[in-house]
Amino acid sequence: MIEPTPDVERSDWGKRELSGEVRTFLRGPQSRLFELRRAIRIFIEFVRGFRSFHFLGPCVTVFGSARFEEGHPYYAMAWRVGQALARRGFTVMTGGGPGVMEAANRGAREAGGRSIGCNIELPHEQAPNAYLDHWITFRYFFVRKVMLAKYSYAFIALPGGFGTLDEIFEISVLIQTEKIKRFPVILIGRHFWEPLFDFLRQRPLREGTISGADLTLLELTDDIEETIERMADEAMRQFGLSYGHRLKPISVLGEKSPERG
Repeated sequence: MIEPTPDVERSDWGKRELSGEVRTFLRGPQSRLFELRRAIRIFIEFVRGFRSFHFLGPCVTVFGSARFEEGHPYYAMAWRVGQALARRGFTVMTGGGPGVMEAANRGAREAGGRSIGCNIELPHEQAPNAYLDHWITFRYFFVRKVMLAKYSYAFIALPGGFGTLDEIFEISVLIQTEKIKRFPVILIGRHFWEPLFDFLRQRPLREGTISGADLTLLELTDDIEETIERMADEAMRQFGLSYGHRLKPISVLGEKSPERG
C-alpha cells in the first residue's frame, strides 16, 4: 500500500486540495439520494471484485511498502517470497503497486505462478506494476482490504509503513475476534519487525490489553522457504486446501478466469 511522500511537511496537509467526495463526506450526513448513490457505488465495487477474483484458486496475500526499489534487500526478499509461493502452487495477491508488492508479483510470475493485484486510486496516482496477470483498481480502501483478505489462506508481511501495519493488525483483530479462521500471519524480516514484537511484549502484553495467546497470532521469521513449505502443509491439513478442484467460470454470466501472462 502506498503511503504519503516523505518530503511533505506536516503544515502542508491542510493545504492539500481535497477531492469532491472527501469534501462532501466531511460535511456530515447528506441527502438520502446521495447516500443511496454512494451505497450503490460501494456495492458495485464489491461485486466487481467478487466476480473478478472468484476463480483465483489457493491464494496468499503479501503486504509491504511501495518505497523499496529494485536493488534493495527488501525488494529481493519479496521476490524470493513470490517465487516460493508460486512454486508451492499459490496465487500471489498484493496491493498491485510498486516496491515490495511489485517484487512479490514479479517473483511469482517469473516462477510460472499466477500474479494478482488489488490496486487503489490515490490523489498521487499509483499505477499497477508490470508483473500482474490480472488486477482491479479500487476506489475505496475498505473494499480493497476485503478483497486482499477474502481469498487468502495466509498473509505475509514484509517491511512496510502505516499501510502495512494497518493490514497486519486488521487481519490479527479478525482472527482474534473469530471473524475469520486462524490463518497464518507471517512477518518476514526479523531485523525490521523485532522492535514491534518488543513493544507488544513490553506494553500491551504487560498492561493486559492483549494476551499471550493474542501474541501468538503473529509469527516472525527470516526463513522464507521453510516457512512457506510449512504454511502450505498446514493449509492443506487445517483448511482442506486442494489444488485439484477449482470453480469454473460460467460464460453466460460474463465470467472468465484470470489468465497467466
